[in-house]
Amino acid sequence: MPNAKVLSEKKAIVAALVERIRNAESGVLVDYKGINVAQDTEMRTELRKNEVEYTVIKNTLTRFALDDCGLQELDGFLNGTTSLATSKGDPIAPFRILSDYAKKIPGDNFSIKAAFMDGRVLTQEEIAGISALPSKDALYSQVFGTLLAPITSLAVVLNQIAEKQGGGLAAEAAE
Repeated sequence: MPNAKVLSEKKAIVAALVERIRNAESGVLVDYKGINVAQDTEMRTELRKNEVEYTVIKNTLTRFALDDCGLQELDGFLNGTTSLATSKGDPIAPFRILSDYAKKIPGDNFSIKAAFMDGRVLTQEEIAGISALPSKDALYSQVFGTLLAPITSLAVVLNQIAEKQGGGLAAEAAE
């Protein structure tokens, strides 16, 4: 039987993990067994830039936290070396960054075990599809660019019509 102090510390760790998982937009479980220090430092820096929280976790304590959050389906992936990346802001960031690093590191030394998003466990196909998406900011830029293109084209056409009829911005600038 563990002593009361150790037990209370473990309960606090599980409570913090439960809070972290519940507040996360998405999370990714990673097997990091073959990553070296330089690769790990580079990856953690990239994750930090994208506001992704990344920590090495104990499987047993994580199992308790995931079960408390209703994600029991992930229990089977909690073996060997495990780390957890969660994001509160951009839900795509952990998928994209960790998938890129899994491709960079040779062999099966670094791999994504499983993931969840919006309280649902994702399949490997869904994980691969999400990791191929651009960042949240890039998606916003694409949407705004698509929305602005017709308006910009309309403004150019109207200006050309006005110039053809002797008015427009060129005539006003000359006056």
